[in-house]
Amino acid sequence: MSEALADGLRGSTPLSIAVPDVPVDRVLHDDDLQLSLWICYEMHYRGFDGVADSWEWDPSLIALRRELEAPWLRALRRLAPPRVVEPDAVPAALAELVAADDGPPLAGFLQREATVEQFREFVAQRSVYHLKEADPHSWAIPRMTGPTKAALVEIQADEYGGGRVERMHSELFRAVMRALDLDDAYGRYVDDAAAVTLAVTNTISLFGLRRELGGALVGHLAAFEMTSSLPNRRYGNGLRRLGGDATATRFYDEHVEADAVHEQIAAHDLCGGYARQHPEAASEILFGAAACLAVEAEFGRHLLDRWAGNPLSRTA
Repeated sequence: MSEALADGLRGSTPLSIAVPDVPVDRVLHDDDLQLSLWICYEMHYRGFDGVADSWEWDPSLIALRRELEAPWLRALRRLAPPRVVEPDAVPAALAELVAADDGPPLAGFLQREATVEQFREFVAQRSVYHLKEADPHSWAIPRMTGPTKAALVEIQADEYGGGRVERMHSELFRAVMRALDLDDAYGRYVDDAAAVTLAVTNTISLFGLRRELGGALVGHLAAFEMTSSLPNRRYGNGLRRLGGDATATRFYDEHVEADAVHEQIAAHDLCGGYARQHPEAASEILFGAAACLAVEAEFGRHLLDRWAGNPLSRTA
Protein backbone atom coordinates (compact mmCIF):
# COMPACT_ATOMS: atom_id res chain seq x y z
CA MET A 1 0.00 0.00 0.00
CA SER A 2 2.72 2.51 0.94
CA GLU A 3 4.69 1.56 -2.19
CA ALA A 4 1.62 2.12 -4.36
CA LEU A 5 1.06 5.48 -2.64
CA ALA A 6 4.66 6.60 -3.18
CA ASP A 7 4.46 5.61 -6.85
CA GLY A 8 1.09 7.30 -7.30
CA LEU A 9 2.29 10.60 -5.86
CA ARG A 10 5.01 10.80 -8.51
CA GLY A 11 2.31 10.99 -11.19
CA SER A 12 -0.90 12.94 -11.68
CA THR A 13 -3.57 10.24 -11.89
CA PRO A 14 -6.08 10.15 -8.98
CA LEU A 15 -5.20 7.48 -6.46
CA SER A 16 -7.08 4.18 -6.29
CA ILE A 17 -5.51 2.17 -3.47
CA ALA A 18 -7.23 -0.56 -1.51
CA VAL A 19 -6.83 -0.33 2.27
CA PRO A 20 -6.63 -3.78 3.85
CA ASP A 21 -8.58 -4.63 6.97
CA VAL A 22 -6.01 -4.43 9.79
CA PRO A 23 -7.12 -5.84 13.17
CA VAL A 24 -7.40 -3.04 15.72
CA ASP A 25 -4.78 -4.61 17.99
CA ARG A 26 -2.22 -4.61 15.16
CA VAL A 27 -2.66 -1.09 13.81
CA LEU A 28 -0.03 0.51 16.05
CA HIS A 29 2.65 -1.90 14.81
CA ASP A 30 1.54 -2.24 11.19
CA ASP A 31 4.45 -0.88 9.13
CA ASP A 32 2.47 -0.43 5.92
CA LEU A 33 -0.46 1.42 7.49
CA GLN A 34 1.68 3.71 9.64
CA LEU A 35 4.05 4.53 6.77
CA SER A 36 1.14 5.22 4.43
CA LEU A 37 -0.41 7.55 7.00
CA TRP A 38 2.92 9.27 7.54
CA ILE A 39 3.27 9.87 3.78
CA CYS A 40 -0.25 11.34 3.63
CA TYR A 41 0.45 13.62 6.58
CA GLU A 42 3.85 14.71 5.31
CA MET A 43 2.13 16.40 2.37
CA HIS A 44 0.89 18.95 4.95
CA TYR A 45 4.42 19.57 6.25
CA ARG A 46 7.22 19.77 3.68
CA GLY A 47 6.12 17.35 0.99
CA PHE A 48 8.56 15.32 -1.08
CA ASP A 49 11.04 15.95 -3.87
CA GLY A 50 9.45 14.98 -7.15
CA VAL A 51 5.90 15.23 -5.79
CA ALA A 52 3.68 18.14 -6.87
CA ASP A 53 2.50 20.35 -4.01
CA SER A 54 -1.00 20.23 -5.51
CA TRP A 55 -1.33 16.68 -4.16
CA GLU A 56 -1.73 18.09 -0.64
CA TRP A 57 -5.48 18.61 -0.99
CA ASP A 58 -6.18 16.20 -3.83
CA PRO A 59 -9.56 14.57 -3.11
CA SER A 60 -8.27 11.05 -3.76
CA LEU A 61 -5.37 11.52 -1.32
CA ILE A 62 -7.63 13.00 1.35
CA ALA A 63 -10.08 10.11 0.86
CA LEU A 64 -7.25 7.60 1.32
CA ARG A 65 -6.02 9.44 4.40
CA ARG A 66 -9.47 9.38 5.99
CA GLU A 67 -9.79 5.66 5.22
CA LEU A 68 -6.43 5.03 6.93
CA GLU A 69 -7.33 7.27 9.86
CA ALA A 70 -10.48 5.30 10.72
CA PRO A 71 -8.70 2.17 12.04
CA TRP A 72 -5.95 4.34 13.55
CA LEU A 73 -8.43 6.38 15.57
CA ARG A 74 -10.23 3.21 16.67
CA ALA A 75 -6.89 1.78 17.83
CA LEU A 76 -6.07 4.93 19.78
CA ARG A 77 -9.45 4.92 21.51
CA ARG A 78 -8.83 1.29 22.42
CA LEU A 79 -5.43 2.21 23.88
CA ALA A 80 -6.92 5.19 25.72
CA PRO A 81 -10.51 4.31 26.74
CA PRO A 82 -12.94 7.20 27.32
CA ARG A 83 -12.92 8.99 30.67
CA VAL A 84 -15.77 11.16 31.90
CA VAL A 85 -14.57 14.35 33.58
CA GLU A 86 -16.13 17.68 34.46
CA PRO A 87 -14.53 20.70 32.74
CA ASP A 88 -13.31 22.28 36.00
CA ALA A 89 -11.63 19.00 36.97
CA VAL A 90 -9.50 18.67 33.81
CA PRO A 91 -6.18 19.96 35.27
CA ALA A 92 -6.46 17.68 38.30
CA ALA A 93 -7.45 14.74 36.09
CA LEU A 94 -4.42 15.34 33.88
CA ALA A 95 -2.16 15.35 36.93
CA GLU A 96 -3.69 12.07 38.13
CA LEU A 97 -3.29 10.49 34.70
CA VAL A 98 0.37 11.46 34.49
CA ALA A 99 1.08 10.35 38.06
CA ALA A 100 -0.44 6.93 37.35
CA ASP A 101 1.62 6.42 34.18
CA ASP A 102 3.99 3.49 34.58
CA GLY A 103 5.60 3.31 31.15
CA PRO A 104 8.73 1.26 30.45
CA PRO A 105 12.06 2.48 31.93
CA LEU A 106 13.53 3.68 28.63
CA ALA A 107 14.96 6.91 30.06
CA GLY A 108 16.60 5.09 32.97
CA PHE A 109 18.17 2.55 30.61
CA LEU A 110 19.56 5.30 28.37
CA GLN A 111 20.92 7.13 31.42
CA ARG A 112 22.73 4.20 33.01
CA GLU A 113 23.24 1.32 30.58
CA ALA A 114 22.83 2.21 26.89
CA THR A 115 25.76 1.82 24.53
CA VAL A 116 26.62 4.54 22.04
CA GLU A 117 24.99 2.48 19.29
CA GLN A 118 21.78 2.12 21.29
CA PHE A 119 21.70 5.85 22.02
CA ARG A 120 22.29 6.52 18.31
CA GLU A 121 19.34 4.29 17.41
CA PHE A 122 17.13 6.08 19.93
CA VAL A 123 18.07 9.49 18.54
CA ALA A 124 17.67 8.39 14.92
CA GLN A 125 14.19 7.04 15.64
CA ARG A 126 13.16 10.17 17.56
CA SER A 127 14.40 12.41 14.75
CA VAL A 128 11.25 11.54 12.78
CA TYR A 129 9.36 13.75 15.25
CA HIS A 130 11.97 16.06 16.75
CA LEU A 131 13.04 17.55 13.41
CA LYS A 132 9.47 18.87 13.12
CA GLU A 133 9.04 19.45 16.85
CA ALA A 134 6.15 21.78 17.75
CA ASP A 135 4.82 22.01 14.19
CA PRO A 136 1.77 19.69 14.53
CA HIS A 137 0.72 21.24 17.85
CA SER A 138 0.92 24.69 16.26
CA TRP A 139 -2.05 23.83 14.03
CA ALA A 140 -4.19 24.53 17.10
CA ILE A 141 -3.19 28.21 17.29
CA PRO A 142 -5.69 29.63 14.75
CA ARG A 143 -8.46 27.59 16.37
CA MET A 144 -7.96 29.12 19.81
CA THR A 145 -9.23 32.37 21.28
CA GLY A 146 -8.35 34.54 24.25
CA PRO A 147 -6.33 33.11 27.16
CA THR A 148 -6.07 29.62 25.67
CA LYS A 149 -4.47 30.98 22.52
CA ALA A 150 -2.07 33.07 24.60
CA ALA A 151 -1.12 30.00 26.67
CA LEU A 152 -0.46 27.89 23.59
CA VAL A 153 1.60 30.63 21.93
CA GLU A 154 3.67 31.02 25.11
CA ILE A 155 4.56 27.31 25.01
CA GLN A 156 5.19 27.25 21.27
CA ALA A 157 7.32 30.39 21.33
CA ASP A 158 9.79 28.56 23.56
CA GLU A 159 9.69 25.52 21.27
CA TYR A 160 10.70 27.80 18.39
CA GLY A 161 13.51 29.40 20.37
CA GLY A 162 11.81 32.74 20.91
CA GLY A 163 12.48 33.59 17.28
CA ARG A 164 16.19 32.70 17.40
CA VAL A 165 17.01 29.87 15.01
CA GLU A 166 19.94 28.55 17.05
CA ARG A 167 17.60 28.04 20.03
CA MET A 168 14.81 26.28 18.14
CA HIS A 169 14.31 22.84 19.64
CA SER A 170 14.47 21.19 16.22
CA GLU A 171 17.86 22.84 15.67
CA LEU A 172 19.10 21.81 19.12
CA PHE A 173 18.15 18.24 18.24
CA ARG A 174 20.25 18.48 15.11
CA ALA A 175 23.24 19.15 17.38
CA VAL A 176 22.49 15.90 19.23
CA MET A 177 22.44 14.05 15.92
CA ARG A 178 25.70 15.56 14.73
CA ALA A 179 27.40 14.72 18.04
CA LEU A 180 26.45 11.07 17.47
CA ASP A 181 27.61 11.11 13.83
CA LEU A 182 24.06 10.88 12.52
CA ASP A 183 22.77 12.59 9.37
CA ASP A 184 20.62 15.53 10.51
CA ALA A 185 18.72 15.90 7.24
CA TYR A 186 14.96 16.15 7.66
CA GLY A 187 13.33 12.74 7.27
CA ARG A 188 16.64 10.94 6.81
CA TYR A 189 15.74 8.00 9.07
CA VAL A 190 12.13 7.41 8.05
CA ASP A 191 13.20 4.33 6.08
CA ASP A 192 14.66 2.90 9.31
CA ALA A 193 11.73 3.87 11.50
CA ALA A 194 9.58 1.25 13.18
CA ALA A 195 5.82 1.50 12.81
CA VAL A 196 5.48 2.69 16.42
CA THR A 197 8.05 5.44 15.75
CA LEU A 198 5.90 6.74 12.91
CA ALA A 199 2.84 6.32 15.13
CA VAL A 200 4.27 8.84 17.63
CA THR A 201 4.18 11.55 14.95
CA ASN A 202 1.02 10.25 13.27
CA THR A 203 -0.88 10.61 16.54
CA ILE A 204 -0.14 14.34 16.75
CA SER A 205 -0.76 14.87 13.03
CA LEU A 206 -4.15 13.16 13.31
CA PHE A 207 -5.18 15.36 16.23
CA GLY A 208 -3.72 18.50 14.65
CA LEU A 209 -5.26 18.20 11.20
CA ARG A 210 -8.80 17.41 12.36
CA ARG A 211 -10.40 20.38 14.07
CA GLU A 212 -12.95 18.06 15.67
CA LEU A 213 -10.06 16.59 17.69
CA GLY A 214 -8.85 19.93 19.06
CA GLY A 215 -9.41 18.79 22.64
CA ALA A 216 -7.30 15.69 22.04
CA LEU A 217 -4.53 17.84 20.55
CA VAL A 218 -4.22 20.13 23.59
CA GLY A 219 -4.46 17.11 25.90
CA HIS A 220 -1.65 15.44 23.98
CA LEU A 221 0.52 18.55 24.32
CA ALA A 222 -0.17 18.73 28.05
CA ALA A 223 0.84 15.10 28.60
CA PHE A 224 3.93 15.65 26.48
CA GLU A 225 4.99 18.63 28.58
CA MET A 226 4.00 17.13 31.94
CA THR A 227 6.12 14.01 31.41
CA SER A 228 9.15 15.62 29.80
CA SER A 229 11.44 17.06 32.45
CA LEU A 230 12.61 13.91 34.25
CA PRO A 231 13.17 11.76 31.13
CA ASN A 232 15.10 14.57 29.45
CA ARG A 233 17.29 14.96 32.52
CA ARG A 234 18.08 11.26 32.24
CA TYR A 235 18.69 11.43 28.49
CA GLY A 236 21.11 14.31 29.02
CA ASN A 237 22.95 12.48 31.79
CA GLY A 238 23.13 9.36 29.65
CA LEU A 239 24.64 11.28 26.76
CA ARG A 240 27.17 12.90 29.13
CA ARG A 241 28.10 9.43 30.40
CA LEU A 242 28.88 8.51 26.79
CA GLY A 243 31.08 11.58 26.29
CA GLY A 244 28.58 14.16 25.05
CA ASP A 245 29.57 17.78 25.67
CA ALA A 246 27.38 20.75 26.57
CA THR A 247 26.46 21.37 22.93
CA ALA A 248 25.40 17.76 22.45
CA THR A 249 23.24 17.70 25.59
CA ARG A 250 21.72 21.16 25.29
CA PHE A 251 18.52 19.86 23.69
CA TYR A 252 17.81 17.66 26.71
CA ASP A 253 19.01 20.20 29.28
CA GLU A 254 16.79 22.88 27.74
CA HIS A 255 13.73 20.66 28.12
CA VAL A 256 14.40 20.02 31.80
CA GLU A 257 13.90 23.69 32.63
CA ALA A 258 11.45 24.77 29.93
CA ASP A 259 9.02 21.89 30.33
CA ALA A 260 8.82 22.33 34.10
CA VAL A 261 7.28 25.75 33.34
CA HIS A 262 5.26 24.50 30.37
CA GLU A 263 3.70 21.78 32.52
CA GLN A 264 1.70 24.27 34.57
CA ILE A 265 0.75 26.43 31.59
CA ALA A 266 -0.38 23.40 29.57
CA ALA A 267 -2.45 21.81 32.34
CA HIS A 268 -4.13 24.89 33.79
CA ASP A 269 -4.09 27.77 31.29
CA LEU A 270 -4.33 25.75 28.08
CA CYS A 271 -6.31 22.60 28.89
CA GLY A 272 -8.23 24.06 31.83
CA GLY A 273 -9.09 27.14 29.81
CA TYR A 274 -10.04 25.10 26.74
CA ALA A 275 -12.33 22.88 28.83
CA ARG A 276 -14.09 25.94 30.23
CA GLN A 277 -14.57 27.33 26.73
CA HIS A 278 -15.58 23.95 25.29
CA PRO A 279 -17.14 21.84 28.09
CA GLU A 280 -18.06 19.13 25.60
CA ALA A 281 -14.35 18.56 24.89
CA ALA A 282 -13.30 17.79 28.47
CA SER A 283 -13.21 14.03 27.96
CA GLU A 284 -11.39 14.45 24.64
CA ILE A 285 -8.62 16.34 26.42
CA LEU A 286 -8.10 13.32 28.67
CA PHE A 287 -8.24 11.03 25.64
CA GLY A 288 -5.48 12.98 23.90
CA ALA A 289 -3.29 12.89 27.00
CA ALA A 290 -3.85 9.16 27.53
CA ALA A 291 -3.17 8.44 23.85
CA CYS A 292 0.12 10.33 24.10
CA LEU A 293 1.23 8.29 27.11
CA ALA A 294 0.12 4.98 25.58
CA VAL A 295 1.88 5.46 22.23
CA GLU A 296 5.06 6.75 23.89
CA ALA A 297 5.02 3.71 26.18
CA GLU A 298 4.76 1.39 23.17
CA PHE A 299 7.71 3.19 21.56
CA GLY A 300 9.77 2.66 24.72
CA ARG A 301 8.82 -1.01 24.95
CA HIS A 302 9.74 -1.51 21.31
CA LEU A 303 13.29 -0.24 21.79
CA LEU A 304 13.87 -2.04 25.09
CA ASP A 305 12.61 -5.30 23.57
CA ARG A 306 14.94 -4.87 20.60
CA TRP A 307 17.92 -4.24 22.82
CA ALA A 308 17.00 -7.22 24.97
CA GLY A 309 17.10 -9.39 21.85
CA ASN A 310 13.36 -9.98 21.50
CA PRO A 311 12.99 -11.31 17.93
CA LEU A 312 9.42 -9.98 17.67
CA SER A 313 10.63 -6.39 17.96
CA ARG A 314 12.38 -4.86 14.97
CA THR A 315 12.78 -1.72 12.95
CA ALA A 316 10.87 -1.34 9.69
